[in-house]
Amino acid sequence: MTTPVIELCGVSRGYDGGPPALDDVSLTVRAGEAVAILGPSGSGKSTLLNLIAGLDRPDAGTVTVAGVRVDTLGEAASARFRRATIGMVFQFFNLLDDLTALDNVALPARMAGESRRAAHRRATELLRSLGVDRHADAYPGRLSGGERQRVAVARALINRPALLLADEPTGALDTAAGEAVRDLLTGLNTAGQTVVLVTHDLALARSCTTRTVRLVDGRVAAEGHTAPEAGHTALAEGPVAEGTR
Repeated sequence: MTTPVIELCGVSRGYDGGPPALDDVSLTVRAGEAVAILGPSGSGKSTLLNLIAGLDRPDAGTVTVAGVRVDTLGEAASARFRRATIGMVFQFFNLLDDLTALDNVALPARMAGESRRAAHRRATELLRSLGVDRHADAYPGRLSGGERQRVAVARALINRPALLLADEPTGALDTAAGEAVRDLLTGLNTAGQTVVLVTHDLALARSCTTRTVRLVDGRVAAEGHTAPEAGHTALAEGPVAEGTR
C-alpha cells in the first residue's frame, strides 16, 4: 500500500461563531492519487484546501502532509514547508504582473535558495514541457487565460513538490483552455504526481481524477472512485450527517 501524502483526522474549522466550515472531517490521500473535492459553494472545499496547505489551522483534529503535522507549524516554518512540499494552482493564476513568465516560474525556486541560473534552467524545462516556452519572456498581461494557467502550473511544479493542490483551476477559463488544463492535470497524475483538485465541476472531476470526495455543509457526504471507461463517477455513500441529503 502506498504511503499517505495527506492525513486529516477529525478536522473541524469554524469562523466568527457561525456554523463550522468543516465538521469532523477525516481524509487520506496516498501518493500518486488524483482526488477531486466536490461540493456546492460554502461546503468547505476551499477551507479544506487551505488547511492542507498550512494556510489555516483547524480548531480541532490533526493535519499531516508528507509526514509533517502542518497544523503545528509556525508561520515561517509553514512557508518553508509549503515551498518545499506543496505546489499550489489558483483559479485566478496569481502571477506577478511585473515579472515575465520565466521569472514567475523561477521565483519559488529562487526563494528556496536556488541560484538564478539553476532556477531559470528548471523553469525553462517546465515551460517547454507544458508547451508555453515560446512565451518565456512575455508578461502575464500578454498571455491568454490558458497560457497563464499553464505558467501557474509550471510555477507550482518548480520545486518538485510531493503534492499539487489546485483550487478551481478551470473556473476562470473558456472551454478550450479548460480542456487543455484538464488534459495537463491528467498527464501530470499519469506521470505520478499526487493531485488534489477542488472544484464544483463534476465533469472536470470525472475527466482527470481517480477518486472523488463530496462535501456538504462541511462534512464528507459521499466518496468513491472515478470510472473513466464508463464516463461517469460512482460515488459510494459514506457517513452522511443528518440534514445533508
